Amino acid sequence: MFVDRVQIDVIAGKGGDGCSSFRRERFVPRGGPDGGDGGQGGSVIIQAQAGVDSLSALAHRKFWKATRGMHGRGSNRHGKSGEDLVIRVPPGTMIYDAREQMAIKDLKEDGEQITAARGGKGGKGNAHFKSSTNQAPRERSLGEEGEQRTLILELKVIADVGLLGKPNAGKSTLLSRLSRARPEIADYPFTTKYPNLGRVQVDFDHSFVMADIPGLIEGASQGVGLGHEFLRHVERAGVLVHLVEPQPMDGTDPIANYGAIREELAQHSAALAERMEIPVVTKAELPDASGIRDELSAKLDRQVHLISAVTGQGLNELTGEIVRRLAERDRDAS
Repeated sequence: MFVDRVQIDVIAGKGGDGCSSFRRERFVPRGGPDGGDGGQGGSVIIQAQAGVDSLSALAHRKFWKATRGMHGRGSNRHGKSGEDLVIRVPPGTMIYDAREQMAIKDLKEDGEQITAARGGKGGKGNAHFKSSTNQAPRERSLGEEGEQRTLILELKVIADVGLLGKPNAGKSTLLSRLSRARPEIADYPFTTKYPNLGRVQVDFDHSFVMADIPGLIEGASQGVGLGHEFLRHVERAGVLVHLVEPQPMDGTDPIANYGAIREELAQHSAALAERMEIPVVTKAELPDASGIRDELSAKLDRQVHLISAVTGQGLNELTGEIVRRLAERDRDAS
């Protein structure tokens, strides 16, 4: 099951209490205080790990609690610290504080981590309170409570290229043709319920990660359908490949469909609307495909690719264009 948004409560471990104890040995008169310190409570750490591709492991467990520190004991024996609890999430996970409504950390890279809840400090034993005026202190301090937070974890797929388009535009088929990904493919809308990732190996030196984003519909930016969830995964893509179906199953106009998706991008994010885009008319084997490509190209006043994931027409040209656009993006970033 693919899960890309969860809310959890994280609770760090309480620190162990300090000990009040006195040295009591035969032939050692007036033994001094020897109470040990309590152990540190375990912290809750959230870490991004490659290979984890969903938040599904967190979906059915609301509370995540680290272990507490052990109490100090006599003979200056300190309590054992509690073990940290590490929660592993996919790279690309945003962490928000649900109560404060603020972003805490964006775990983009494999191995990045954050201490979401810090363990409580251990209490001090009575040996710490000995002084020249107080040779036999009985006071000690208790361990501190661990931090508690309510967090929202939200996954935004990290991909070089995001495939956009209305439902049944051919995104999954294109991904399966260019990469080893095997998304569900059928001749009805909304086959894709969640993003699929695939690595496209162009040659020995060039490859990129492509994401098949579930089809968008009009009103997606206002949450119609699963709009917010789908658009969130487009935000990190460096290049958008916008697929236009020449003969939509619902009888709508392909050019109007292109404009509707562009409008949804603009309403969701101005920066997303300005993202580098490659318009593509799919299903070149259909009789109207060439005409739709020419019409869209004239409207946009730029090149529009014509491809067929079934016959392979135009796929090499499209792949080469994606590689050039990604290289251009990298140059601009540097």
